[in-house]
Amino acid sequence: MPPASGASWGRFPRATQQIIPLHWRDAALPEASGTLLAYGNGRSYGDSCLNDGGTLLHTRGLNRFIGFDPVTGILRCEAGVLFSEILDFAVPRGWFLPVVPGTRYITVGGAIANDVHGKNHHRAGTFGEHVACFELLRSDGSRVVCSREANAGLFAATVGGLGLTGVVTWAEFALKRVPGAQMATETLRFGGLTEFFALSAQSEADHEYTVAWIDCSASGRSFGRGLFIRANHSTTNGTLAPPRRLRMPFTPPLSLINRASLRAFNAAYFHGSRQGHAISHYEPYFFPLDAIADWNRIYGPRGFLQYQCVVAPENADAAVAELLQRIAASGSGSFLAVLKVFSDRPAAGILSFPRAGTTLALDFPNRGAPTLALLEQLDDIVVAADGAVYPAKDARLKGARFRRYFPQWEQMLPHVDPRFSSGFWRRVMET
Repeated sequence: MPPASGASWGRFPRATQQIIPLHWRDAALPEASGTLLAYGNGRSYGDSCLNDGGTLLHTRGLNRFIGFDPVTGILRCEAGVLFSEILDFAVPRGWFLPVVPGTRYITVGGAIANDVHGKNHHRAGTFGEHVACFELLRSDGSRVVCSREANAGLFAATVGGLGLTGVVTWAEFALKRVPGAQMATETLRFGGLTEFFALSAQSEADHEYTVAWIDCSASGRSFGRGLFIRANHSTTNGTLAPPRRLRMPFTPPLSLINRASLRAFNAAYFHGSRQGHAISHYEPYFFPLDAIADWNRIYGPRGFLQYQCVVAPENADAAVAELLQRIAASGSGSFLAVLKVFSDRPAAGILSFPRAGTTLALDFPNRGAPTLALLEQLDDIVVAADGAVYPAKDARLKGARFRRYFPQWEQMLPHVDPRFSSGFWRRVMET
């Protein structure tokens, strides 16, 4: 198969690599030149899912359910199964995924490789915490079943390990019981970061899911304002349909996200959002952007860079304020800026991102050098606040910063498959 040019969901950077589809979990790895990397549905934002000059092993063909216990909720499936496919199967039967990120269009293998987290980190931690075992196919042809008891070191290196240990062919994990497809939500406005932290602390005991949207363009008296949304699975009888899906039909010649559009949208969203209690289908609460297919096109042909960081609890108030001030002054940012407090749960994997502290995530239109310079300035704040940046969403981090954020990185090295690599890994190992 000839080399193909491609990009991740952020559409930056671009890479040229051979793409070989995998169809059978019992098959040997195909013959390929250069380095290898498993590739699921391409929803990582940076270059952790790209392998410029090498080969991507496309796992979406590994899309079968292997077994399900309707009593315990234990599901075994192949690594290319999408979260959306699991939810379509499980929710009508009274089950739900234990952890979901902001999109349901990710594969099980990708969820493990990035150890995804969601709005219930304070209750459930990361997806990797719920994985009982998986099979790993290594480049030497060996197949290793990994769990916390068997091959524990390889298990910890694969969970959050960015696909560097081999190809996950199948995985087994536990679903959770839910009453149905509906969510009981409550939306509250807050006027600043002090109110956000108070709402977060108050909400965690009684609400399984908490998250906040924050106006990253606000300044002056409006600085730090946002919407806090907390929720539980609803016990209300009845069925609500998921929202109608739209599509961004084309890529505009320039990014539609600019200082004027950002300020206008954020002000309208803050003042126009309905407050109080509501019952909704789970999709708009967990996956608001999935309602717009190809929404990444809105940033134009140059794409965007997502930035997600976490800062330590003792530094969170001041550090988040400084991050938001720097972002507002730049005139850049995104409509959907997310703020959430992580718990102090132990990490599931060696390179798992979540840790005790407060996480901020948002997108930046790619304007070249000015955008990269802004993200370097945000890095300075994160380093000073004893924080970290999420590798799954990174496209430009330097090696020295990565090693500062993940001081345990050397524990990964004995478990990295010698044939597997990625644009991200080469970048942070060589700089």
